[in-house]
Amino acid sequence: MIIEKIFNNNAIIARDEEREEFVVMGRGIAFKKSAGDEVDKGLIEKVFILKQTEASEKFKLLMDDIPTEYVSLCYDIIEYGKNMLQTKLSDFIYVALTDHIYNAFRLHDRGLANANPLIWEIRKYYPKEYKVGQKALEFIEEVTGKRLPEDEAGNIALHLINAQMNDGKRQVADAAGHTQKIRDILNIIKYSYNIELDEQSVSYERFITHLRYFFQRLNKREKVETLDHFLLKQVKAKYKQAYDCVLKIEKYLGMPLSDEEKLYLTIHTHRVTQRETE
Repeated sequence: MIIEKIFNNNAIIARDEEREEFVVMGRGIAFKKSAGDEVDKGLIEKVFILKQTEASEKFKLLMDDIPTEYVSLCYDIIEYGKNMLQTKLSDFIYVALTDHIYNAFRLHDRGLANANPLIWEIRKYYPKEYKVGQKALEFIEEVTGKRLPEDEAGNIALHLINAQMNDGKRQVADAAGHTQKIRDILNIIKYSYNIELDEQSVSYERFITHLRYFFQRLNKREKVETLDHFLLKQVKAKYKQAYDCVLKIEKYLGMPLSDEEKLYLTIHTHRVTQRETE
């Protein structure tokens, strides 16, 4: 592995025999080194392999501006998140989350905070991501001695949510927007039925999961498996109130939904409004 560019004593860009490019970090890995020198593999601590070209280029620009310790810190948070969520994350999270955490520290040092108005919704609808965010705050405190505000657990969760959507190039505002829409859809159901939903029920949990994947499908413009239209007709007749509620949801979203999406939303709406024992 050959050094191609040196950011500082602890971070470099390197290429292997296959000409594949890596960002490599390790204490003193570039000390008294120059471009073209062999990398001391014994000093390697972290290796970033970013397959998405645009993410890779932005990450290299970020490395020029942000101290290495923040990059290393976010690397560990992201790897922990991947392990806990058991899902792939877009390469863009290395850029977005690192930039966010660095700026969160700058605000913290000035006595300011980046408030998250959706903290309650994130905790409710994305509990796994939120728990990763909480753990990240503990880890940050252990490493830096600074405790960032609890809202940052929600902000970190939004970055994790966003990195699971499409190619991850979307802004975190899109993940926040989906969170708001989930809240609004639940309110449409509550007001239509004039009930409070049982947030501890299995049906509620399944509905939240369905809505999360529903918005991912809309982002990717994916279609669910085509079903016999006769089935939707039967469901409409059997669960008329739920179907009418889905039409309100469709109007709120401002976009036509396929019969398949309406079918699944109708079934989930019916189930989440029932009070039977799970």
